[in-house]
Amino acid sequence: MSTTTRRSGTRRGQHSRQEEHEQHRQHGPYGRRQSGLSDGAFALLLTAPGVALFAAIIVYPLIAALVTGFFKQSLVIPGRTFVGLDNFREVLADDFWTILQQTLVFTVGATVLPFLIGFALALALNSGLKGSSFLRGLFLFPWVIPGVVVSFLWMWIFNANYGVLNGILINTGFIDESVTWLGEPATAMLAVIITKTWASFPWMMVMLLAGLQTVPRELQEAAAIDGAGMVGRFFAVTWPQVRGVAAIAVLLEFIWNFQHFDTIFVLTGGGPAGTTETFAVAVYQTAFKGFDLGRATALGGLWMLLLLLLVAVYLRISERKSGR
Repeated sequence: MSTTTRRSGTRRGQHSRQEEHEQHRQHGPYGRRQSGLSDGAFALLLTAPGVALFAAIIVYPLIAALVTGFFKQSLVIPGRTFVGLDNFREVLADDFWTILQQTLVFTVGATVLPFLIGFALALALNSGLKGSSFLRGLFLFPWVIPGVVVSFLWMWIFNANYGVLNGILINTGFIDESVTWLGEPATAMLAVIITKTWASFPWMMVMLLAGLQTVPRELQEAAAIDGAGMVGRFFAVTWPQVRGVAAIAVLLEFIWNFQHFDTIFVLTGGGPAGTTETFAVAVYQTAFKGFDLGRATALGGLWMLLLLLLVAVYLRISERKSGR
């Protein structure tokens, strides 16, 4: 009798579990009836708000701005007239190549100098220098200061009347009279590059230091045992291990500098006589001081094409590095 009861209870338990499994299949893990959406449709439903927000604040303004480049449109006069490619022709025939040259000078200078300084500091910090943790935090200080604040700080340093730089150089005998660093075409671009270098080298240092810390100590020790000196170990062991990180850091810094605005605008506003005018400053000046939206958009469109080329190079290098 007890055996029959146990078998009956076992069958009821199995039947109850089957009913629970069927209910779970029909209503989902949280007691809700499944909607019948496929995985793809459900994923699309989840991403739709983000896609809509991206389209509203990025895609639509970008397309609207590019369309403006085909019109003669002023910021102060209502209405606009379709002119086709005239704005692009005028930009290319006027000062596009001069602005491109000045943008490249600033970009290359503000990329190479921070890289050299950052790499030297990263090598020093990675060598077990005493107090390296404190120095690493100290060197990050320029990077955390807002760009506008950095620009005003260096504007004071470069000031021709009471600037610290002129005071030091005059007292040490390097110059006899004050130099207008930001007002002379020969020195303005150099002053802007120095300012941007001071703000950028900590980021380079951190990136390169992270790469250096991934180099196996065993390789360094093996190279030293084989008789390689410091320079030999650097080129045989260190550089091959960090050149991928260095390439990414340099290319990212190049892209950021190619579109940099605040340092140049605060220090010189593109002057003197347009000698520090880059694409970012030129677009601003054309749109908001010249009130010519069509021409400013045409210049910005050409600038964007150059940036897309740089981004394509960056993505290519990233893919090669990740696939290695």
